[in-house]
Amino acid sequence: MESAKALFFPDYKNWDLNSHKKAQAKNIQILADGPKLNTSLTIYDNGEGQHPADFEKSFLSLLSGNKNEIHFVQGKYNMGGSGAIIFCGKNGYQVIASRKYDKTGDFGFTLVRQHPLSNEEQTKKKNTWYEYLKIDGKIPSFEIDKLDLKLHDTLFETGSIIKLYSYDLPSGSRSVISRDLNQSINEFLFEPALPILTVDRKERYPDDRNLERDLFGLKRRLEGDENKYLEDYFSEEYSEEEIGKFKVTCYVFNSRIDDKNIKETKETIQREFFKNNMSVLFSMNGQVHGNFSSEFITRSLKFNLLKYHLLIHVDCTAMNYNFRKDLFMASRDRLKEGDHTSKLRKFLTSKLGTSKGRLAEIEKRRKDSISVDAKDTQEMLKSFSKNLPMNSSLMKLLSQTFKLDQKDDKPQKKEPEKKHVKKEMEPFKPQRFPSFLNVKASTVDGKSCINLPLGQEKTIRFNTDVENHYFDRVEEPGEFKIGLVSYQPKPNDAEGGNAAGKSENVEDVFNISTTSPHDGTIRLNLNSKAEVKVGDEIEMKATLTAAGENLEELFWIRVVEPEQKKEIINKEEKGDNENMGLPPFVLVYKEKKEDFSTWDEVGEGIDADIDYETVMVPQVSGDNLDKIIINMDSHVLKNFKSKYKDQSQLEVAERKYISSVYFHTLFLYTITKNRKYTIYQGAENKDEEIDLQVYLRDLFSSYYSEFILNFGTNDLLQMMGT
Repeated sequence: MESAKALFFPDYKNWDLNSHKKAQAKNIQILADGPKLNTSLTIYDNGEGQHPADFEKSFLSLLSGNKNEIHFVQGKYNMGGSGAIIFCGKNGYQVIASRKYDKTGDFGFTLVRQHPLSNEEQTKKKNTWYEYLKIDGKIPSFEIDKLDLKLHDTLFETGSIIKLYSYDLPSGSRSVISRDLNQSINEFLFEPALPILTVDRKERYPDDRNLERDLFGLKRRLEGDENKYLEDYFSEEYSEEEIGKFKVTCYVFNSRIDDKNIKETKETIQREFFKNNMSVLFSMNGQVHGNFSSEFITRSLKFNLLKYHLLIHVDCTAMNYNFRKDLFMASRDRLKEGDHTSKLRKFLTSKLGTSKGRLAEIEKRRKDSISVDAKDTQEMLKSFSKNLPMNSSLMKLLSQTFKLDQKDDKPQKKEPEKKHVKKEMEPFKPQRFPSFLNVKASTVDGKSCINLPLGQEKTIRFNTDVENHYFDRVEEPGEFKIGLVSYQPKPNDAEGGNAAGKSENVEDVFNISTTSPHDGTIRLNLNSKAEVKVGDEIEMKATLTAAGENLEELFWIRVVEPEQKKEIINKEEKGDNENMGLPPFVLVYKEKKEDFSTWDEVGEGIDADIDYETVMVPQVSGDNLDKIIINMDSHVLKNFKSKYKDQSQLEVAERKYISSVYFHTLFLYTITKNRKYTIYQGAENKDEEIDLQVYLRDLFSSYYSEFILNFGTNDLLQMMGT
């Protein structure tokens, strides 16, 4: 697609300028007509066009495969022209008109409709069909010079027109199409080759001031220099034996924009970039053919805080054909439910969900924005741990969710912790184009050498000075390539000799993944394939495109015996288990108090706003309950404390509030998780599962927290007259 664009539109780089982009967009227009509640759409394409005599083997044909040999077009089944008819009202009316680009023929047109069955036909036929208009056995046509077809600022001379009558627009797109339909097309055409113009009519929306908007794909919206919504974005490229080559780009959105709170920001981001509830987009030649919803982010990646703030684009264009063809449906609207889709999902989970990855780093930073109170917060947990019988059913229940280890009666000797002195790092100064490329490796005989354990993945880092978005930016992007220089297999003792390897492509030897630059570091991950054996030595070359000559770096890979997996001991597990693995609680106030956080400060760490109605918000990562945020300025606590005047009573009231909220949250979470309950809200929303943390927050914000505070067991017995 990129090659075709460069060949046919040599000035395409000018489309980054609004005036040039809009001028080009006039050649592909989507226009609205008719009443607001019965909208018809006109699609104009100033492209190749067709002679009237060729309509029946192009627009009106099915399954003839007339695009199979053209690699820069999307068509495969020759059904695109008919695919929209079923959405054209009850009668399926559609007009098709065209004139060849070289003006050598007439302007031809026909009307397509669903055949209305007569009473007699209804008794004989079980299905209807679609039919098109011919006059005297021919597609009707006439000579033209120019026609006024109510296109925007354009008279029709050549190209094609399709009019879709009474088009069944989605409920979310039944307003000004230059806004709502524009946004949807931007999502589905993630990176179109050409810009498109969407046009609504003044007579339909007389008060709207912006009835014409161009669109050029969601990628350009996201990666524009002035995008206030994005916190960061990065890409990773993979080359896997079965899947082939593909690129994954992750876009992370800010938790707050402008003067909006977290809830308002979340709603704005969803409206602007997730109109069709697609969180993971799978595209080919820039067009989205399938998607995963946000459940992939929470269930597979287990990044709960990024659920509404992460968009992932998977470019499948260069994948192996046999793998890719089993991913997409012919309708291009969803992924097939099959082995290849499952395999790709697992692969993305393993790569993007790793604890050492960029997404995990962002999730952790947001979680850690909530600091745990160091003083009184842990005292209640210690007391609870000491008083809870180790063999009780309560302990068994908790131990299924939290790590509750029995304490050794003998005091453990603590090893003194080594103090690490952090070196002052020079601030990274990114350049638009790189000036150097160096591999981080040990030197042997003047060569950069890296040991690769057989069958295991190795991360190799390269230093550079280019900016983070170098590989992904719209203007003048760069590229990082890995090549094979020489392959010297270890001599076979039985056969003798030391023949050069047959492989010439690096993809034949390694599974490869590379990352976009991050503060001066490019990561290359290698995993050897079956033909590689211990003792092989492979010379490789890394190439980074630059403004002048490309930068190159040579290095050697020596295949060694697999490493033994080291047992990783968590520092927290080595301690005295004073908090018994239970999550800490964090007390927050509206205004700043010493040693305590404010509502505003903890917002990013829970992806939610706190107000007077909020009692508790759990911080959850994957299946783990990390922290319980307790609001000390809630209406519930203020009303509860209003019954008391004495200072000691007020302190007791606060402790009861904290302990009641904390332990009720703890056990509700534990029971719900252990019993594997699934939560929905309302019978009509059965397709949309409610997150457990959202459910618990809402539960405590209702009457539940007032009940557990105000009624003990004795109170209930008295009320019942017992």
